[in-house]
Order: sequence, then C-alpha cells, then structure tokens
Amino acid sequence: QVQLVESGGGLVQTGGSLRLSCAVSGRTFSRYAVGWFRQAPGKEREFVVAMNWSGGSTYADSVKGRFTISRDNAKNTVYLQMNSLKPEDTAVYYCAATVRRLGPLSSLSNYDYWGQGTQVTVSS
Repeated sequence: QVQLVESGGGLVQTGGSLRLSCAVSGRTFSRYAVGWFRQAPGKEREFVVAMNWSGGSTYADSVKGRFTISRDNAKNTVYLQMNSLKPEDTAVYYCAATVRRLGPLSSLSNYDYWGQGTQVTVSS
C-alpha cells in the first residue's frame, strides 16, 4: 500500500513563502505522477500543480509564477515551493500520486493515492 505524508504547512503573512513536502512510500516512486491539490473551507478540492513521470509539470493559472513543484526520486519526496502567498491560497493542501496513465493530471479522479493534508493559512 502506498502512503503519502505531507508536511510543511503553517501560518504565514501575505507575500511570504512556504515549502511543502510529501513523502511517498514504495520502491517505484519514479514511476508515479504526483500532484498537489487544495481545498478551502466550503469549496471543492481544486488542482494546483502536477508533475508527470518524465518531470514535465503543469500549473493552475492561479499559481503560475508563484508556486514550483519538484521531486527528489532518491528521497521519494515531492515538494511544493510557494512564494508570494496570498490570503486566497489559504487551504488544506493535499499531495496525490498515480501510476496509471489515464487522462489529465489536473483531474482528481486520475489519482489513486492521497495524503492526509496539511493546513496552509495566509494572513492579510
């Protein structure tokens, strides 16, 4: 069973930065596509960014130029560097992984494994 554990969330002021980490169990991490999603109170979970098996990435328009996804296959870890944070970035952030190669990585339904989430709060 694959397990994902997020860390790095917290409280930050507008304009600040945070780096989230997601540790993924398993020996075949390099075969996984990974993504970050977020869910604000009262809203649906939404796509933030994803990275495919070959390192290509895609970003939601709302975070382009501010957030950066990266992965370290030797450490089985994916990172989300978040800069220039805004109050509207406040949400629980989830990482997700899949080995299936079906459909766009921006779609929640294309992921098999999810972490428990980490809270990010941006104060104004």
